[in-house]
Amino acid sequence: MKNYKIIAVIPAYNEEKSISSVLRDVKKQVDEIILVDDGSGDKTSEMAEKEGACVLKHLINRGQGASLRTGTEYALKRGAEIIIHFDADGQHQIEDIPKLIKPILKDGMDVVLGSRFLSPKSNTPWLRKIVLKMGIFFNYLISGIKLNDAHNGLRALSKKAAKLIDIRQDRMSHNSEIVQKIAQYNLSYQEVPVTIFYSSYSRNKGQSSLNAFKIVWELLWARISR
Repeated sequence: MKNYKIIAVIPAYNEEKSISSVLRDVKKQVDEIILVDDGSGDKTSEMAEKEGACVLKHLINRGQGASLRTGTEYALKRGAEIIIHFDADGQHQIEDIPKLIKPILKDGMDVVLGSRFLSPKSNTPWLRKIVLKMGIFFNYLISGIKLNDAHNGLRALSKKAAKLIDIRQDRMSHNSEIVQKIAQYNLSYQEVPVTIFYSSYSRNKGQSSLNAFKIVWELLWARISR
């Protein structure tokens, strides 16, 4: 079987407390790591470089969507055949990376999406669970694709999908945008169970349930302002 080049793209903003341990784990599962420092004011970049990651920098904080776009474009230039999107705050588990890769290698899937609702291990707060379930319905209305988890940042893209899915939403609504473009380009996709670990640290980094309402507003504004 052909050896596929697997590159992880990790957006980061002021993640010096978690980034070293995250990178040490992730590099066990992939060939390269591209970390996009999204205007951090701490030592995120320096610590990432010490762990051997390729570091790209935004001069200002542009948002997770913009960081994923920057990292994904560079990963393609680096010859990536599978791209993993992975968070920097420790909420994603490296044991889930092989689950994301397998459907692409075995079944030729274009996109593999992690779902916390297919895993009994995820400790999703009850309020966030309710909001996310509402988001699933909203996402279905705008894309026609019904998922178990529409706003999970842990995913894998084939080279074909990464080229077609041009992320234009700079902030958190990029998750829904990706699903819309899966539908637009008729890409094959699959959900796999993954574990999301919510800590006090990750919640303080912007993982609050109220953030979901910002996502809905960003998507609605994007459609109105076209």
